[in-house]
Amino acid sequence: LVPPKIPDGERLDFDDIHRKRMEKDLNELQALIEAHFESRKKEEEELLSLKDRIEQRRAERAEQQRIRSEREKERQARMAEERARKEEEEARKRAEEEARKKKAFSNMLHFGGYMQKSEKKGGKKQTEREKKKKILGERRKPLNIDHLSEDKLRDKARELWQNVHDLEAEKFDLQEKFKRQKYEINVLRNRISDHQKVSKGARGKTMVGSRWK
Repeated sequence: LVPPKIPDGERLDFDDIHRKRMEKDLNELQALIEAHFESRKKEEEELLSLKDRIEQRRAERAEQQRIRSEREKERQARMAEERARKEEEEARKRAEEEARKKKAFSNMLHFGGYMQKSEKKGGKKQTEREKKKKILGERRKPLNIDHLSEDKLRDKARELWQNVHDLEAEKFDLQEKFKRQKYEINVLRNRISDHQKVSKGARGKTMVGSRWK
């Protein structure tokens, strides 16, 4: 190495060189410290910003959870209300079905009493009773409902109700027909009775001269 050339006649001040070196090192150290604190400040600001975002996100999730919970409660309430409405509707239908069954059973008992009265009459009426029993036997079929599902049972119940309804309608038509026939028979009887009275009155009169007496 070649040492730096010192100009002739100049005197080196090592203290000044050392001082300048120290000032340079101090300035560099100060710059490093400032850069460190600046970086630390940015990191702290970023950390605070991250914490704020985390808290905001947490609050948003809590609000979303609250909304979902309220919606779920409303849905559960609607479902409970719908179940209650369906149960009430099914109970009403069961009550109506029971009432229809009781009415049909009462009608059957009434018809059975009518059949028992008819049994006391012999001859031709006995034959009519047997015909009616035969017709009822053909209409009355075994249910065979042990193997049916709930939906099939409902369909079967509706079918039986429709049969009862049809029988009631047929019974009403027959009753009306019977009333009309009874009325026509009474009218004919009255006409025959009036005609017989007129005939008897004419035969009871005697001819006196040119007059009936």
